[in-house]
Amino acid sequence: MAVPAEWNLLNEAVLADCKVFKVLKCRYQHPHDKREGDFFLIKSSNWVQAFAVTPERRLVFVRQFRMGSRALSWEPPGGIIEPGEDPVCGGLRELVEETGYTGRNARLIGSCAPNPALCNNICHFVLVEDCVRTTPLALDSNEEVETALFTPREIEAMMLRGEMPHALAQTGLYHLRLARPDLFEK
Repeated sequence: MAVPAEWNLLNEAVLADCKVFKVLKCRYQHPHDKREGDFFLIKSSNWVQAFAVTPERRLVFVRQFRMGSRALSWEPPGGIIEPGEDPVCGGLRELVEETGYTGRNARLIGSCAPNPALCNNICHFVLVEDCVRTTPLALDSNEEVETALFTPREIEAMMLRGEMPHALAQTGLYHLRLARPDLFEK
């Protein structure tokens, strides 16, 4: 069986600058047979989600309206990683901004490519332990969130009921289960 080739980028042009991402038109060429094609891609900064665990072994989650799905969604706090910002620092920043919670022992527990067919970025998952609410929220002008605490098993049940439809939140929950399986025990 043949190994797929890595196509060569010939050129790219920005078609739209949409504040948090850019739409690119990229021309690629196959390295062997020289066929070419135009592909339309989304260029975005990397993202982070913070899985914050309280001393009582509950997860800090937020619920917010998502314009793309036009629905409310429960998910871990998170957002865009600033240019040059470490993913763990970004996760801690997003956690305190969206929930007012801070913690310790923050560490990266996994990463994924949200949609490598269309997007260039990575989503990182950060675990933060012993989280307590210490500061007021610092939401962006278009953010409105509800904060609540759930056990990991409650979050899994919410996911199965469709209350946590965010695919990246589900992927992050899988990474949390791998990093801290003890949280999911009865």
